[in-house]
Amino acid sequence: MLKKIDHIAIAVENLEEEIERFRDVMGLEYIGTETVEEQKVKVAFFKIGDVHIELTAPTADDSPVSKYLAKRGPGIHHIAIETDDLKQQISDFQKKEVRMLDNEPRVGAHNSLIAFAHPKSFSGVLVELKESGDK
Repeated sequence: MLKKIDHIAIAVENLEEEIERFRDVMGLEYIGTETVEEQKVKVAFFKIGDVHIELTAPTADDSPVSKYLAKRGPGIHHIAIETDDLKQQISDFQKKEVRMLDNEPRVGAHNSLIAFAHPKSFSGVLVELKESGDK
């Protein structure tokens, strides 16, 4: 079952500049950064209410985020929705003919499990399903 929006991810080219902007200009609570080797990204997290903003910068030219930036430029990359049971949610989506980019969970930031649904399934929005790694 889908529970809540976990975070909104924004693809950025210069992570350090954007950390300063979101922390110092917007005044958001900066939580920290993490490199996610499997995704070839470095991410910075900010808290705003019960939701997080995740700034995402590529660490390699072949990173999916690097390809996104080359094609579309900086901006909203995806919306992450928390679920209690990622494998079941993937199965439920597949039964409803949602095109999945990930048919099996993989590791994301904070040791969570994630899977992406294709943007064509949700009006052009890349949707990340996330099961918290702090269970």
